[in-house]
Amino acid sequence: MTKPSSAHPRPSPPTAPPTTPTPAPKRSFRWPLRGIVANVAVFLILGYIFLAAFGSFLVPYGPNDVSAGPRLSSPSADHWLGTDALGRDQFSRIIAAARPALLSATYAVLFALLIGTAIGIAAGFLGRLWDGVLSRIVDLLFAIPEYLLAILVLAVMGSGLINASLAIGIVTIPRFARIARGSTIEIAQRAFVDAARLCGRGRLWIVFRHILPNIASPLVIMTAINLSTAEGAYAALSFLGFGVRPPDADYGSMISSSQQYLLTDPWVVAFPSIAFVVLVLAFNLLGDVLRDRLDPHTRTAAGA
Repeated sequence: MTKPSSAHPRPSPPTAPPTTPTPAPKRSFRWPLRGIVANVAVFLILGYIFLAAFGSFLVPYGPNDVSAGPRLSSPSADHWLGTDALGRDQFSRIIAAARPALLSATYAVLFALLIGTAIGIAAGFLGRLWDGVLSRIVDLLFAIPEYLLAILVLAVMGSGLINASLAIGIVTIPRFARIARGSTIEIAQRAFVDAARLCGRGRLWIVFRHILPNIASPLVIMTAINLSTAEGAYAALSFLGFGVRPPDADYGSMISSSQQYLLTDPWVVAFPSIAFVVLVLAFNLLGDVLRDRLDPHTRTAAGA
């Protein structure tokens, strides 16, 4: 005997309403250096770059025009920052000095970055004999006082912007070599480097594919910090007469030639000194901000 079928059919399970795919969020550009300190540093450095590139079109007088005004005249409407002992316009010369200041720091740090990174990677990655020889060379450079070594190099090569930059770069090489060596030793022990070796990858491939990208952060931080150091070293060498050749202007030579008027006409020394200090401060602030952004272990209040 068959069971009678139910009069009411079993309801089907409810179906979920169709969902419309949510669009992917649009990627917006985010400025990597955020914060008041970072913006001030970038603004100051860009201002100096602008003056170095276009300052010759902005100045009212030529930087080397003798007798552009009365000798040692105080700041006025005609000469905003006064004149020096030869009657040259201080405002024009300070703007013209931005170019050798930026170039000297850039040349020196780039030279030290390239040579020091190559030495550090070779010592850290090749190891053994290479590490011993290259490390002793770096230790020898560290043992010689920096300014003495730079003056010795300039005594052989002669004065000038390029030679002074190379001398500062040679002095700065050991700093980059130490950073690159230590970071390379740490990265070379990672599993992905061993896997690349097992796959038959060559040393150069491993260096450019794995080592360099992973040690870039400390090198960028060291580059930004040493820009201020290199600028300070160049100003010191220029103060001693090893910078650009007269009558071209840079901050060190302007301070050196005007120091005798510090008590009687202080603006002659004060304005080039302020311009130099502001540039070095901008480089220092940029270095601190980059260190905070790229190295989470050494965060400070800068850039907050």
